[in-house]
Amino acid sequence: MQKIKNKTLLITGGTGSFGNAVLNRFLNTDHFSEIRIFSRDEKKQDDMRNQLKSDKLKFYIGDVRDYASIERAMRGVDYVFHAAALKQVPSCEFFPMEAVKTNVMGTQNAIDAAVANKVSKIICLSTDKAAYPINAMGISKAMMEKVAVAASRTIPNNDTTVCLTRYGNVMASRGSVIPLFLNQIKTGQTLTITDPNMTRFLMSLDEAVELVLFAFEHGNQGDLFVNKAPAGTIGDLAQALKELSNATNEIKVIGTRHGEKLYETLCTREEMIKAEDMGEFYRVPADNRDLNYAQYFSEGEQDISKIEDYHSHNTEQLGVEGMKQLLSKLPLIRKEIFGEDVAQMPG
Repeated sequence: MQKIKNKTLLITGGTGSFGNAVLNRFLNTDHFSEIRIFSRDEKKQDDMRNQLKSDKLKFYIGDVRDYASIERAMRGVDYVFHAAALKQVPSCEFFPMEAVKTNVMGTQNAIDAAVANKVSKIICLSTDKAAYPINAMGISKAMMEKVAVAASRTIPNNDTTVCLTRYGNVMASRGSVIPLFLNQIKTGQTLTITDPNMTRFLMSLDEAVELVLFAFEHGNQGDLFVNKAPAGTIGDLAQALKELSNATNEIKVIGTRHGEKLYETLCTREEMIKAEDMGEFYRVPADNRDLNYAQYFSEGEQDISKIEDYHSHNTEQLGVEGMKQLLSKLPLIRKEIFGEDVAQMPG
């Protein structure tokens, strides 16, 4: 990031958890002289404007589904973090075409606008649900990844670099189960768990930002970056929150919701074959062969049966004690359980 100075950054979906975390990181640095927030929600934009009171911030109301609105916001921009998405699994199950419009077509619009305005780099944010997807949200995000990689192959003179990041559950972000559990504990309700053996990758919002910044610095055309993360069961998560809160609430298993998986995959076995281990991250380069497969035949393929995908059942398992340590670092937990005066990220 040292080379980047006084540039213009655009964050689509910038009023969400991720956008706030990025602003927290960059607002008081000289990397960006202007940060544009592009979103549909005028109320959240106004809240952000009043809370941060920064001359660096510029707000654009628009929708990634509408090419004209995202293209206007992209003029004069150097870098883009594309975070705008429909990401709630159950609602996407009921309205899959809405997920397609925002997550797939919206991404194409964002990339096309970036290319048209010669943006240096656009980072598209994906999810573990895009690997071996079974629900509409994951399928739409898998298509988003395909759209981004396909677009990366056709950019004139490589003026714009398109990269992807894929990460798992961000703890205490919008849609996370942690605020729900905390509220149930506080109000003396039964903790409702879909399946206590269900595992999820666990990471903080700051770690999600680190992954995007890593892609920002190291990403080549069409690269996908995946962060390595520990995982834990939902049952252990509920127990850890109970123990941190000294609570005695009962736990009730209510069964899985629409489109939920027992475990999440961050990197498929097909991707693991070509993934480059970069320490805390995997880098999966784009397959840049064209459709003339015969000329590549001699390259061959490793035996795929010997490779295992990277998922939340076979990564490091935290258990209740490990979960308590991780949770204790979250601003939400520090405020709600330990009573610290810590700034909170808007949802």
